[in-house]
Amino acid sequence: MELGKGVADQRRKRIIQIVFMGFMGLLLFFTLFSNTLQSLTLPKVTTEQPKMGGIELAIEGSGIIQSIADAKLSSSTDWKVQQILVKEGERVKKGQKLITYDSQSASQEIEVEVTNLEKQRIEHQNLQDQFIQSSIDEDELKLRSAKREIEKGKLDIVAQERKINQMRERLSKDQVLTAPFNGIVTKLNAVEGLSSAGEPDVIISNSSQGYRFEVGADAKRLSSIGVSIGERIEVEVDTDNKQRSSVMDGVIEEITNAEPLIEGGSDEGAVTTTVPQKIIRIKIIDAKLKGGEQARIKIEKSSLEKGLLVSSGAVHQDREGMYVFVVEEQPGALGNVFVARKVNIEISEKNDKETMIQSDRIYEEDKIILKSSEPLQDGNRIRLE
Repeated sequence: MELGKGVADQRRKRIIQIVFMGFMGLLLFFTLFSNTLQSLTLPKVTTEQPKMGGIELAIEGSGIIQSIADAKLSSSTDWKVQQILVKEGERVKKGQKLITYDSQSASQEIEVEVTNLEKQRIEHQNLQDQFIQSSIDEDELKLRSAKREIEKGKLDIVAQERKINQMRERLSKDQVLTAPFNGIVTKLNAVEGLSSAGEPDVIISNSSQGYRFEVGADAKRLSSIGVSIGERIEVEVDTDNKQRSSVMDGVIEEITNAEPLIEGGSDEGAVTTTVPQKIIRIKIIDAKLKGGEQARIKIEKSSLEKGLLVSSGAVHQDREGMYVFVVEEQPGALGNVFVARKVNIEISEKNDKETMIQSDRIYEEDKIILKSSEPLQDGNRIRLE
């Protein structure tokens, strides 16, 4: 009896031990499982590590190409235009005829003066005859008078001949308008049959002096990438009506101050900021250019300043300014947990993909949260992807 009772007690103790161990295992299982379930409900994030370096920046702009040196040509007379020998956009050579003028009135004036000259010569001959007659008559007084009249007549003839020559030179010069240099006719205001209306009859650009255009740019960005006068850049130019473009060599000729850009809302009380601006003037020398073409530039460089670079998608903004979320690892009851920690930053430069930040609270080994499955707040627990 006692032996059977002892066996039953041992069996009961074993069952109690098995039940207890099963209960503890089940409790541990549910504890771990619940922790796993909880972690699955946390926001899932992807991260990146910042890198030290310069950020790639670009300056873009466009403008209309214009000639550096123009000649505005007109007739010095009020003569009517007889014939126009060139067209707008036409290339001309030095000395080439551009416009002829109706010089009939000037030719008639010259004919009148030539007639006057012939009269003076006839009169001069009469004076010479008087001088001879006075010599024959031995009239000393008339002889001296005739001699003076002859000398005076000679001077009048010389003056008249000089006047006629000047009129002929003026006629030859003003009758035809010629190109002063090799260039391109950029504007033609003359109209056949009409006199000049106050504007230049023709404007010619001096192609040998080159062309220029200008674009506006952010002054800070110019300084950040180190754009300087004398630097050579590529220029894309639309060279015909079909908008086909050619790439030409240009050189930065001048950088000047421009009116600052005012940024900010138009609502009352909105904060506005003033952004300093610069004007970049680019010079091009190319035989294909005529002036009036559309030109574009895109200067891409790495910034001179170095900083920590993060993807622009990782940067957020609120009323306090710009910030990022950094992954912070903390000890927990069942192991380390990960928390999103908000860190305020200052931005020095940015482009479409990256942002350069200056902060002594972020380091290259930090993990920056790039994307999250849910909106985050400072201190939220997260799970890493």
